[in-house]
Amino acid sequence: MPGPTLLWFTHNLRLDDNPALEAALDAEQLICVFIVESSWFRANRYSLNSLGTHRRAFLQQTLDDLSQRLEERGQRLLLWHDTPLESLTRLVQQAKVSRVITAEHPGHYERHTLTQLQSRFPHLQCEAISSQTLFTSSQLPFELDQLPESFSAFRRKIEKKKLEPNRPTPAPEHLPPPVTGLSDKVTDLPQPESPSLFLGGEAGAQKQLDYYFAADLPQSYKETRNGLDGWDYSSKFSAWLANGSLSPRRLWQRIDQYEAEVLANESTYWLKFELLWREYFQWYGMRFGAKLFKLQGPFNRAPLTSFYPERFKAWCEGTTPYPIVNAAMRQLNATGYMSNRARQLVASAFVHELGLDWRYGAAYFEQQLIDYDVASNWGNWQYLAGVGADPRGHRKFDLDKQSKIYDPEQAFIDAWQGKEHAHPLPNRDYYDWPVA
Repeated sequence: MPGPTLLWFTHNLRLDDNPALEAALDAEQLICVFIVESSWFRANRYSLNSLGTHRRAFLQQTLDDLSQRLEERGQRLLLWHDTPLESLTRLVQQAKVSRVITAEHPGHYERHTLTQLQSRFPHLQCEAISSQTLFTSSQLPFELDQLPESFSAFRRKIEKKKLEPNRPTPAPEHLPPPVTGLSDKVTDLPQPESPSLFLGGEAGAQKQLDYYFAADLPQSYKETRNGLDGWDYSSKFSAWLANGSLSPRRLWQRIDQYEAEVLANESTYWLKFELLWREYFQWYGMRFGAKLFKLQGPFNRAPLTSFYPERFKAWCEGTTPYPIVNAAMRQLNATGYMSNRARQLVASAFVHELGLDWRYGAAYFEQQLIDYDVASNWGNWQYLAGVGADPRGHRKFDLDKQSKIYDPEQAFIDAWQGKEHAHPLPNRDYYDWPVA
């Protein structure tokens, strides 16, 4: 008799339209596990934590929601606290697992873990199933190593083929029984304050889906998407898409349904356009692996940069000379969220005005953002730093001009005290060499 199947949940924390879960439904016994990595709570190479307060609370809510949904179907979610490789190794040994299934991940570290596990257990069947993208690799009109080097070229190929995602599938009503006698290695994540904006899990995702479409917000998305503060100016789906409590195919289907039943216009198209941006970076991460974190990016474009700790500290705290940057960073620190427009502005200031190593900015976003997604975050930072998928190179924003366009009354700057905390940068380093 074959051993049980182990389903390793990563960034697919849902039952609805979850191909990795569907692939495990034929198991005689099923182990569902999520691994809480100890490294998330230690300082990384950038002296930051990978999992900050807001994302940690959102993740805990998501895991609680997933656990409840599994229990309703006779299953249970194990939480193990260790490295993924060691946790999976012990579970395979203890339960005599014959098959491991997980969602295909754009992160180099996650994919390397599965490769290492396979090398430890040559007879173990390991499967990584496309679960977090609109399309599978077989649907793409090119091989992965031929992924276009810009989003525009990618989008044109997708639209020329009139490529549509496969239909999403509903959550299964029944699951294989669990393996008994296995204990959790951790009861839950350390409890931080609850996030004020987002409710984690499929329940939160469904609530936002129902609200956003019932309020007819898709029909004006293109006009409002550059807003800086508030809830309705953008869709906010990125948080649930990031940890997989919302399927991108389910969201695409809801947009299709809205277009068929209510209205199809440039704004509804633009929602799909943004989903294609996310899609591009997922495959970008798959293609380039560890180069997603490389200073020169995947194309070896060495940026002219340095590292000034006092400037980095000012940017993180929102005490730079730039009020719009300060307001956005203070909003991020307080809420775990920042608008797309603001992200572009603070990243531009980080790279161009402050002359800092873009990877530190990406690492700070990883720590702070509720909607952190490895491929989108690091891919977008490479894009703004001129080392990634932007064919124009360094994309610098005029901060004064952008403030006048998107915050003409300075309501956002005033709300987050951007002016009050604007301070000049030190013009000398610790050895009295000019840095201005």
